[in-house]
Amino acid sequence: MKLVSAWLRIPFWQRVVAGFALGALAGWLMGPAAETWFGPLGELYVTLIKMIAVPLVFFAVINAIGSLHGQKSVAALGGRTFLWFIVTAALAVCVGLAVGTIMQPGTGGLKLAVDSAYTPRDVPSVAKVLMDVVPSNVFYALAGIGTRVNAAGETVLAAGRGSILPVIFFAGLLGFAMVKLGEKVTEARKLVGQMSDIMIQVTRFVLEMTPLGTFGLIAGLVGSYGFEKLLPLGNFVLALYVACALHILIVYSSLLLAHGLNPLKFFKGAAPGMQVAFVASSSFAAMPVAMRSITDNLGVNKDYASFAVPLGASIKMDGCGAIYPALCAVFIAQYTGVPLTPEQYVVVMIASVLGSFGTAGVPGTAVVMATVVLSAANLPLEAIGYLYAIDRILDMMRTMTNVTGQMVVPVIVAKETGLLDQKVYDAALNPVASDAGGKPHG
Repeated sequence: MKLVSAWLRIPFWQRVVAGFALGALAGWLMGPAAETWFGPLGELYVTLIKMIAVPLVFFAVINAIGSLHGQKSVAALGGRTFLWFIVTAALAVCVGLAVGTIMQPGTGGLKLAVDSAYTPRDVPSVAKVLMDVVPSNVFYALAGIGTRVNAAGETVLAAGRGSILPVIFFAGLLGFAMVKLGEKVTEARKLVGQMSDIMIQVTRFVLEMTPLGTFGLIAGLVGSYGFEKLLPLGNFVLALYVACALHILIVYSSLLLAHGLNPLKFFKGAAPGMQVAFVASSSFAAMPVAMRSITDNLGVNKDYASFAVPLGASIKMDGCGAIYPALCAVFIAQYTGVPLTPEQYVVVMIASVLGSFGTAGVPGTAVVMATVVLSAANLPLEAIGYLYAIDRILDMMRTMTNVTGQMVVPVIVAKETGLLDQKVYDAALNPVASDAGGKPHG
């Protein structure tokens, strides 16, 4: 027990960094065998996160909306949140286009072949995506984030069963029903609040697995990839990482400063969510710790966070849906020697912003979004296959950018609407998962 207590006293972010470093070392020393030996640790961690995601969101959203007595309209908050989603997505596209134009990752006489595992994606219509938000079977929608193996051999979220949007939709209806019925359902409202508290505690338990899961995921990644897949496309990897870093450090920081918020405080408080996003490459995996980060560390109202963060995890994709497709378009134009026209730049921007919302919850999101953008700009779709071999490396930074944006926007909106506890934000408390057995902060 003393050993466990000593381990838990170490700040959460330091434990995650240690898991990352040790995992990279193990992968480098063991090579492909690291995936066999340590990969299951990472898979177990991601499975545990998927296990808690749906019930956590379900009870949190019902509790958030059901507790709206005399508070700000959720519709007004939702509209303001969505507007900031659009603004930050447009800025992300501009960053992607600018970095691609300056760094020119598609030049240099590259000799690339389409990866053998690449399979073109079918792009769903906007109408189908919107229709899928309404579950035809509530219990099926609540059954969890299911998986299937697609034509490319990837294990992906199952269409119609893996999206969190139907869960949010149904939970929202139940919450509004509670508001309508008022005092008639006082006991039900109390029960939902208790279930939400229970799921938060379960989340604390699961998040204590993050350092171990980080070790397994990184060891398997480094061992299976090595460096041979990265060298031919090193310029593109570098360009994507630079674009995402600029968007996080410059754009998000500028928006926070414009609202009178210290960016260093934000990044300290948001660090747990960013770390999990980078390692797990999944907005859903990072969603529970992102919610805890912005409420306990940054002072965002818990009811609003319970609504905004799950919504962001479904449709807010600055890395996958804005920067990556824009950079792909510039890369492919440079590689094929056909420069983009001013009209194509405009098309890329519009398609990236709209596509990031229109393909929400679809398996292989980043590739689908890139397909949407390249189709709109009349660029060759098969060129995406050049980048497929390194997609896992790219997805780590893309997802961290996604999740950072999913935390920045609620902080900004909370500041604008008086739902931010400035004292908690300025305190920038230690990361949330370091107190698995304790009480919530704040």
